[in-house]
Amino acid sequence: MNTRLLKAFVTLAQEGNYAAAANQLSISQPALTKQISLLESTLNVTLFDRGRHGTALTPGGRRLLPEAEKVLRQMTAFMQHAGQVEKGGEGLLAAGFGLSAFTFAPQCIARFRAAYPGVDITLEDLPSAVQYDMLQSGELQIGFVRVPPAAPLSYHALFEDELVFVVPDDNGTTVADWLKQKPLLRLYPDRGRGLNTQTDRFLDENQLYAPCVQQSEDIQTIVALVVAGVGVALLPKSVMHIASPGLKTLPLSGKATRWQVGIAWDPRSADLIRDNFVRIVTEMADAG
Repeated sequence: MNTRLLKAFVTLAQEGNYAAAANQLSISQPALTKQISLLESTLNVTLFDRGRHGTALTPGGRRLLPEAEKVLRQMTAFMQHAGQVEKGGEGLLAAGFGLSAFTFAPQCIARFRAAYPGVDITLEDLPSAVQYDMLQSGELQIGFVRVPPAAPLSYHALFEDELVFVVPDDNGTTVADWLKQKPLLRLYPDRGRGLNTQTDRFLDENQLYAPCVQQSEDIQTIVALVVAGVGVALLPKSVMHIASPGLKTLPLSGKATRWQVGIAWDPRSADLIRDNFVRIVTEMADAG
């Protein structure tokens, strides 16, 4: 049914006068009379009685008025909801993040949520290689990853991360000697492919060798094992905020110690929510 007719019905019921209701609706009185007649004909119900004291609802009109008001409220809510969806203000954002974005990604999510509270957000800790695949399959809309990714993904670089050598005690021992004394703690390949590749590049560049390697499932476990004196590790500097005060880091140098971190997405699909998120994140990064 045409909601314009219901609007005419409700407005006339509220005003109790054709002239006042027509003025409220910004239409002529004959046009309003025609709309009410059409609605009554459609419903086969007389809605109003016209008398010397104005226009009054019939029993049928009084019965139908609350339902008409309900429909109009629902239509108003629907149009408002549709407007939010059209602007990217409601929906779902699925994002992934890697080790280097351990702190920055949640900050971005918080900023975006403040601007778009109607968007539901998921954030999952995933290696960059896994995120690349999920972005192309549509399982993720945004990934905080090592950049640049391979085509067809687009990206925006955000910051640079670097390797640090994490040891239980800064006693002047060199990196080479630490590797001879303690196992090198590393993530399992399926958990830290990018970090392991970076570690291998650093070792090769500096002609270092780790005779003993111990693998772990997550960074937190590696940090705990270093603190306990079990081993040493090469980790992103960006995750050092989770380290205990007793943990020591040795700075490193060389091209293999640094890499770019950014956000990536698949531009082949239109996604206003994703685009709004990219805009906010790039503004945050550009602001420093």
